Amino acid sequence: MSFEIKLPLFEGPFDLLLFFIERDELDIYDIPISKITNDFLDYLKHLEQMNIEVASEFILVASTLMRIKAKMLLPRPQIDEEGNEIDPREELVRHLLEYKKYKSVLQELSDMEGKMQEKEKRGNVKKEVRSLSETINVESELQNVDLYKLLRVFRDVMARYELEKNKPSHKVVQYPYTIEAQKDHIIGKLERDGKLAFTTFIEEKPEKIAVIFNFLAILELLQSSLIAITVGEGFNNFWLEKIETVAE
Repeated sequence: MSFEIKLPLFEGPFDLLLFFIERDELDIYDIPISKITNDFLDYLKHLEQMNIEVASEFILVASTLMRIKAKMLLPRPQIDEEGNEIDPREELVRHLLEYKKYKSVLQELSDMEGKMQEKEKRGNVKKEVRSLSETINVESELQNVDLYKLLRVFRDVMARYELEKNKPSHKVVQYPYTIEAQKDHIIGKLERDGKLAFTTFIEEKPEKIAVIFNFLAILELLQSSLIAITVGEGFNNFWLEKIETVAE
């Protein structure tokens, strides 16, 4: 009588450790290193019995767990510069927390991808993949891709996103003046009030942009011979008056 044993395959050693922690409801900040080391090694033994090649990263983490276990059995704990006892599990916990954080982000991205694919499909995906495979050795590239490379790419993308988001923006303000409108305004005022000093228009709207538009409008009216200038005494003292056209 024969039977088949099926074991779940994990993406990496940290994925396996998180599975043990969540399965047994362990405190990630106070990991029972002896128990989790035994579970980890037992999993690797089952893989070897099933003739499944064990990745080097699994072997590295297994040796790390055994080293931490040995340190915790030593009667003399390690002390830092401030005299505090160093927990041998501290580095492992830090890596696990960071892996868990990025794993949750990857899951969110996967969910977002699924939702976007439901909303709008791309073009001929098979044709695009075939076109890429003709120019790029996809199988060779995929063999060198691991979770950490993907996380680094994600980090770089997020950094570029933050850079683009925080770039300074320039707002173009549309001034409430035009030369044609100011020409009509000046002619109308001269028709009502007669001869006026140029300072009258400055005092009416003293802001810089209004003065510039009024000055340009006056120059065009002079060029069109619609107004005349009389120079008075003093600095920049001149008067404007409308030229009356003679009907033929």
